[in-house]
Amino acid sequence: MSNVTLTIDGRSVTVPAGTTIMQAADKIGIHIPRLCYHPQLSIEGACRVCVVEVEGQRNLVASCAFPVAEGMVVRTATPEIRQIRRDIVELILDNHPMDCQTCERDGNCELQRLAYAVGVRERLYEGERKSYKPDTSSPSLIRDPEKCILCHRCVRLCREIQHVGVLGYYGRGFNTVVMPAYDAPFQETLCATCGQCINVCPTAAFLEKPHTDRVLDALADPEKHVVVQVAPSVRAAIGEGFGMPLGVAQTGRMVAALRLLGFDKVFDTQFSADLTIMEEASELVQRIKGGGPLPLITSCSPGWVKFCEHFFPDFLDNLSTCKSPMSMHSAIVKTYYAQKMGLDPKKIYSVAVMCCTAKKFEAERPELGTPEYPYTDAVITTRELIWMIKSAGINFKELKEEDFDHPLGESSGAGTIFGATGGVMEAALRTGIWMLTGSNPSDVEITPVRGLDGIKTMETEVKGLKLRCAVAHGLGNAYKLMQAVRSGEMKLDFIEIMGCPGGCVGGGGQPYAGYDAVPLDPEILRLRAEALYNEDRGKPKRFAHENPDVQQLYREFLGHPLSEKSHELLHTFYYRRVPPGIG
Repeated sequence: MSNVTLTIDGRSVTVPAGTTIMQAADKIGIHIPRLCYHPQLSIEGACRVCVVEVEGQRNLVASCAFPVAEGMVVRTATPEIRQIRRDIVELILDNHPMDCQTCERDGNCELQRLAYAVGVRERLYEGERKSYKPDTSSPSLIRDPEKCILCHRCVRLCREIQHVGVLGYYGRGFNTVVMPAYDAPFQETLCATCGQCINVCPTAAFLEKPHTDRVLDALADPEKHVVVQVAPSVRAAIGEGFGMPLGVAQTGRMVAALRLLGFDKVFDTQFSADLTIMEEASELVQRIKGGGPLPLITSCSPGWVKFCEHFFPDFLDNLSTCKSPMSMHSAIVKTYYAQKMGLDPKKIYSVAVMCCTAKKFEAERPELGTPEYPYTDAVITTRELIWMIKSAGINFKELKEEDFDHPLGESSGAGTIFGATGGVMEAALRTGIWMLTGSNPSDVEITPVRGLDGIKTMETEVKGLKLRCAVAHGLGNAYKLMQAVRSGEMKLDFIEIMGCPGGCVGGGGQPYAGYDAVPLDPEILRLRAEALYNEDRGKPKRFAHENPDVQQLYREFLGHPLSEKSHELLHTFYYRRVPPGIG
């Protein structure tokens, strides 16, 4: 590809032909303000905040969409451009609620930051504002159209990255609104509840449905025994909420903070990730030996499971019947743990801290509880936990590290890597090989399933059995992979699918991107995953079947993997899910 040399604000830069002015400016450290632009989405050119002057062009051009040309001369910050940008932002603010101080995104809002950057110091315009009621029908998400600035990032992400396409824009001019078709409540759509719309929204037009109040109420109730479990990816990202370096797990400080918040027991979802592997690896071996349909497909990601129920119901029998680690853990808490501690399960309040908004949906699936009570009472995201810690006045950075409680707090390195794409596959293969051969694999780290490629494949042979595996992360990649399996193009035995880009480390409930960061930046996802891989390398035990707490659970309560008791508590079923009004 040929190169092009141009001048931006008096500085020369050479870039490949086809590069946009914005990209060329970024290369030499000139930041052109932007709002609708996202590097992983198609170009929209909707907000016009990024307009620049190109010598010879009659009008200002949107730098996010305008390609460079040889000899081009660009000016990005003339007095006229600065005034126009300020006018644009002032007009956006005129049609935006005046509730920054009480808004969830206060202090971490791209519109707020942009208004500061372009110099908006007062609201100059007054007039009619759009007026919509928030949609709170989903168990996972809240959609607030009043805070929407029509950047259309959510629409593009839902279509292009996740291939769900729930959102669209309707109406014209002042009456344009982003919403599901026919303004249907989210609960009645194909929404996978993945929460990626929250991650890319520059304002608070999308938020997770909060569970913090109910958790705080439970903590204040002396009649309740409140326990908490924490997903692997939470420890990989929670430090970001306190200005700590990316890529460093904050496990011990997180445990200490949860104890200070008042939880009676602090358990680790990595324990039940090991438990999941014992059941799922056994299921894989059973199916390989003729005990069920192949490929076996993982079922840890509730966003993927709901997506499968909507779009690939012909593969529901291929889904592992294993519950997710969260749901397994909650079931064990209100049975085994309750018995062991002499507690009434109705008085146990089970909280899960997850990276994932879809876990809120999962917790409400009736088949994952009992007719009398749910196994999981509340799910809070990493963001919600960060807020709770700050609200309690806890100085997270200064906390001394503490360990999880037992008997549901021990985990192997295999449980740790669940939070990264490929981690479930790798953990299952570590133990599956042991189940088939009687010895641990010599290569603990199965690197072909690691990394941020959208779809990864590998083959391995165990005792003459050839195992064909594939890993996909993000629902768009899941769609491509499953279409290939459906058509017969790919023949596979074992598939791992995670609903979010990067796996759980990129979940819809993870911390908002920082001031200079881009939502869903692959480098952020890579660093979070590396934090988990480093924790795995530091564990004395790296195989799920070596976890002593899991071994004790089977000895005292479950018997063995795939036992009748295991099936009763640790396994589930799925069904074709058709929203109302869709045949």
